[in-house]
Amino acid sequence: MPAFSGSFQGTVRGQSSASVLDQANHMLGIAAVSGTQKTADDRWNNSSITYWGITDMIGGSGTQHGYFVDDHGAAGRDFGTFEGKVSSAGGQFTVQGNWKYTGGTGDFTDLSGGGTFTTRMTSPTDVEATWQGTYELGTVRVRGA
Repeated sequence: MPAFSGSFQGTVRGQSSASVLDQANHMLGIAAVSGTQKTADDRWNNSSITYWGITDMIGGSGTQHGYFVDDHGAAGRDFGTFEGKVSSAGGQFTVQGNWKYTGGTGDFTDLSGGGTFTTRMTSPTDVEATWQGTYELGTVRVRGA
């Protein structure tokens, strides 16, 4: 399986939160974030990523899980899931966890793999992310063939 890594800067496209009244400082949130991937792997470089995260925090720490889609234009899309631990320090939230592919379309139909990630909120609407992992494409495809 080829190893690869990359990053993206994302923007929160929508978000909502609710206080849970079972204990102090319990919050549920959902957000959609979009950005552009930067990586040395030409298959993923400049692809558009959108992810939807669901966060459950008590007193500034907790969990986040969700779904992502990478849009590669005419080559197709890949998609998957992620989960991680949320922490906060100095008012800045960080999520560290694991991601995995669950499928794809076009050139990415037989995609499998996964890895780790770190995201950091740099403002109320901006996210920085780094990731690494491995992938395997089950069938080599040549567009136009």
